[in-house]
Amino acid sequence: MTAYWSLFVARFALLLQYRTAALAGVATQLFWGFVKVMVLEAFFTHATSAQPMTLQEAVGYVWLGQAFLMVIVPWSGDREIQELIRSGAVGYDLLRPTDLYNFWFTRALALRTAPLLLRAVPLLSVAIFILPLLGFSERSLAFPPSFASLIAFIVSFIGAILLSSALTMLLTVSMMWTISGEGINTILPTFIIIFSGMIVPLPLFPEWIKPVLNALPFSGLLDRPFRLFSGNLLPNALFNVLLHQTFWIVVIIILGRVLVKRGIRKLVIQGG
Repeated sequence: MTAYWSLFVARFALLLQYRTAALAGVATQLFWGFVKVMVLEAFFTHATSAQPMTLQEAVGYVWLGQAFLMVIVPWSGDREIQELIRSGAVGYDLLRPTDLYNFWFTRALALRTAPLLLRAVPLLSVAIFILPLLGFSERSLAFPPSFASLIAFIVSFIGAILLSSALTMLLTVSMMWTISGEGINTILPTFIIIFSGMIVPLPLFPEWIKPVLNALPFSGLLDRPFRLFSGNLLPNALFNVLLHQTFWIVVIIILGRVLVKRGIRKLVIQGG
C-alpha cells in the first residue's frame, strides 16, 4: 500500500505542474458554461410543459459539469502507459514487485483527481461567489439546499472518480489489443459525454430512453452526483446511487483485470 500511495503522490504532484494549461482551460470552460446556460434559459423560457428539473437546477448541473469536466470524464487512457506498451518499455512495469493493474489504476486516480485543484476549485469559486457579485445571480451556481445534500454529493462524487478511473483503465489497456489505440480513445469518450449528461442533462432526455441512460454506468459519473448537489435528487437516494456506481466499478475493474492478464500473455516486447 505504501508503494501505491507514493506513486499517487508523485504522479499527483507532477500533474500539478501544468498550471498555465489549466488556467486556459478554466477560461474556456467558463465561456462554454455561459453558452450552455443561455441555451437552457431559452429552452425553459419557451417550454410549453413542465420539466423534470428547474432552471436553477439545470444551471447548477451545467456549472458542475464544466468544473469537473477533466475530473470525471475519461477523455483518454494514460498516454504515457500507452506509449510504453507501444514501444515495449512496459517491460519495466512488468518487473515491478507490485500488481500491474493496481499500479496503473493508482496512476489513473492521480490523473483524475489532479484537475480538482487546477480547474475545479477556481471555476467553482467563480460560479458560486463571483458571478452573483457581477449581477449574474440567476446564472450562478447555487449552494446545495441542505447539508445532507452536500454530504450525499461528496460521497457520490468519490464513487464517480473511482468509476472514471476504472473507465480510464479500460482505455489504457486497449493498447494491448490494438496498434494505435486511437479508435477506442476517441469513440468511448464521445459516448460518455453524451450519455452522462455533459451536453444535455439526462432528465431532459425523452422518457423512452431514460431507463437505458440510467442503467448505463455513465449516469454515475455526472448525472446522479450533480442532481444530488442541486436537490433534484433527495439525499435519501444516495444508497441507490452508490449501489449503481459500485456495481459498475466492480464490473469494469474485473473486466480490466481480465484484459490486463490476457494482454500480458500476448504482449510481444521487441528485443526482449
